Formats: sequence, C-alpha cells, structure tokens
Amino acid sequence: MATSPEDPEPTDDLQPEYDFRSLRGVVRGKYAARYQERLRVVRLAADVSGAFADEAAVNDALREYLSWRQERQAVNPA
Repeated sequence: MATSPEDPEPTDDLQPEYDFRSLRGVVRGKYAARYQERLRVVRLAADVSGAFADEAAVNDALREYLSWRQERQAVNPA
C-alpha cells in the first residue's frame, strides 16, 4: 500500500507484551522444506512468455500438451 507524503508513517501496533519467543512450538521456517518440495518455478524465455496472457494460459497450454502426448503414447507405444 503506497502512502502519500502528507500521510504520517504507519505506526507499529505490535504491543511489547507480545513475546513470541515464549510461545512453544513456534519455529521459524518450520514448513519451508515442505513448501520447497512442491514449489516449481520455471522461467520462460521472452519470446515464449509473450505468447501467453497470464499464468493460467501457460498452465492450460501445458496441460493440453501433456494430454496430447499421453494420448499419442497410448496409440503409438515406443
């Protein structure tokens, strides 16, 4: 959220009595490894990315290609 120069800086509303170090079971990055297992980031070349309107269009095209390839392999097994 952008603020205008006239707006004062946002104040920190976290009270000092909130001591998160005293909470049991709180571990920084507890689920980071699990998240990384499922996360796949693919960078598309500029000419390829220009062919798609958004992330959904890329996913749709890839699903269509995978379906086509699966059908083709079922008809012509290698």
